[in-house]
Amino acid sequence: MVTLSKPLPRRESLHEQTYQALRTSILSGELRPGDRLVETHLAEQLQVSRTPIREALRQLQREGLVTLDGGGLRIISVSATDAVQLYDCRLALEQAAVRSACLEASDRALEVLQQSVAQAERAVQRQTSELSTFELLNLDYQFHRQIAASTGNGWLTGLLDQVFDKMMLLRVHTTRHNPQVLDIYTEHHEICSAIVARDADWAIASMQAHLEASKQRVVEALEVLSTNGERDV
Repeated sequence: MVTLSKPLPRRESLHEQTYQALRTSILSGELRPGDRLVETHLAEQLQVSRTPIREALRQLQREGLVTLDGGGLRIISVSATDAVQLYDCRLALEQAAVRSACLEASDRALEVLQQSVAQAERAVQRQTSELSTFELLNLDYQFHRQIAASTGNGWLTGLLDQVFDKMMLLRVHTTRHNPQVLDIYTEHHEICSAIVARDADWAIASMQAHLEASKQRVVEALEVLSTNGERDV
């Protein structure tokens, strides 16, 4: 039976709080892929009624993080094949993003991107004592999302957000077993430099190399997990 760490504070709407709490628990790995989600148990854990739980689960199901399986709801599992396909989607979308960023990003957006890289580098230096895997992955995706946001193309950003959720679910587990899966910030620095220079060819090549290297690290981690008897995450 799954267990959540703490009940909800009362700030935003109860539905939004419940949704965010469950979403964070899934993406952080507190709730694991394949875990069964029981409304009554979740309501007890979060100290809410079943109505906001039911609404939140429906939203998570629409987003593809929760699936109906054998008459009940479970957190989706992500296989090695899924990982390769997700990276292929990212490659197509993020090459388009860096190309557009080189052409469209404002000077302020480029400044924010540089700050994001610097923040991530500082965070990695104190990784062992202060930041969780989930927080480090959030820094990673913030960088990629800022590139997409700098293009002004909301459709592109929305598509990438959908992919990033599945990637977070995948990588929080592979990173737990192999921290080197998150060894990416030198690559981020090169991508950022290319965009700031508004050199689209350099930016596209850097993004492609970064995602191909990241895919290889994740697939290798999945193979280790498979060898240890954990086929999917």
